[in-house]
Amino acid sequence: MDRKTVNLMMLLAFGVMVVSGVMAFFLPFSIKTTGLHALMGFVFLGLIVLHLGHNSQRLRQSAAWKRVLGSVSLIALLSALFIWQPAPIRAVLSTSENMGAALEMFEMDEEGAVYRYAPAENYKLKLQVEFGVGYHEASPPEMAIWLENKSSYHIKTLHRTASSKLLPYWDWKVREYEAAKEEAEQKEPENVDVISSATPNASFDPRDYILPERNTEPFYLLIEINQVGDFNQHYADQPSIIYRVEIDNAYPNYYQVLDVVGYSKFNPEEDAWDAYYPDGTLTTCLKLIDSALLVISRSNL
Repeated sequence: MDRKTVNLMMLLAFGVMVVSGVMAFFLPFSIKTTGLHALMGFVFLGLIVLHLGHNSQRLRQSAAWKRVLGSVSLIALLSALFIWQPAPIRAVLSTSENMGAALEMFEMDEEGAVYRYAPAENYKLKLQVEFGVGYHEASPPEMAIWLENKSSYHIKTLHRTASSKLLPYWDWKVREYEAAKEEAEQKEPENVDVISSATPNASFDPRDYILPERNTEPFYLLIEINQVGDFNQHYADQPSIIYRVEIDNAYPNYYQVLDVVGYSKFNPEEDAWDAYYPDGTLTTCLKLIDSALLVISRSNL
């Protein structure tokens, strides 16, 4: 392949890489766009090898140690910055709409938290939590986010902080779920997929409850939040607060607000944790969250 052809192909390949790179940055994740960018990169690498072969003599004549060292140092510095990602770099990357191939993403700062969950390409959840005056960045509260089916049984934990003991309502829901799952796994192989009606979960795949093509019944998204050492005149440590919203694909809404459904309290008669409606004894624990908004993007429904 002659030098002019190689140079022209390098220019065209570089153009494809630039366009696909811009698309990958500003558009939601697409394996086709990412694949195009990556594979064209390999083609470009091969063309560079051919280019070096055609111009090896010129390069040897023009190669100066200072020029080579300066170029390598600059590229190494830029690579280190892009990997380390200081605040200015993160600010640029935050403008991207590409969530990557991951189904889930969680971000939190002193103002709030954002959680994204995409169980399918045409169904995406985005939870935006704005913290209230009761939130303290120095000692952030414990928090769990999860999904429940129509019967209020846990189907998937979306996010939780390190300490589950401080989130008793969520913890009890998960233990109930794990017990049901273990019971199902102990059944005969031919009966594992068809779980008895006495078992809380008819399926352990969360998509079976979330996606409209698999389920027509509503489901719930919940938050439990608890600030350690949050005392008042009634409590040495105020209980956790539970927020909830119903999601019904039969009546789709783009925006939905989570409401307080109660505070966590153990019910000895039922041997279970329940959510009790807040009374006058609760104060600052109700101010940990100012608002919680769920945004659901549905397509081809």
